[in-house]
Amino acid sequence: MALSEEELRMLQQMERALVEEDPKFASTLRGTTLRRSARQRAILAGVVFVAGVAVLMTGAVMRQTIVGIIGFVVMLAAATVALGALRRGAQAQAEPSPDHPAHGEPGNGFRNPFDRRDDGL
Repeated sequence: MALSEEELRMLQQMERALVEEDPKFASTLRGTTLRRSARQRAILAGVVFVAGVAVLMTGAVMRQTIVGIIGFVVMLAAATVALGALRRGAQAQAEPSPDHPAHGEPGNGFRNPFDRRDDGL
């Protein structure tokens, strides 16, 4: 259902008032803060990942197995944090619309395998 011109005008006025009153809150509602923090977390995790590679290689050169294992664990933790941050950033950017429902909602292209099919198969 489309909004009338009057409703659109009122909505824009409310949005402007919100931005003027509390710009930080308005930014959070738009998701820009969430994307920025997720991006910063992913960049930091990338730096830690590179440090983990350095520790792993140092352990290999020094023939110290425990140092290599520590480097690998640091790399694994950094990769996990980076992927989580990127996923959260993507979720903050994507907003479900009527044309593309969110995951788990009907119409997302997946069906329950235990549901009966209407085509007789």
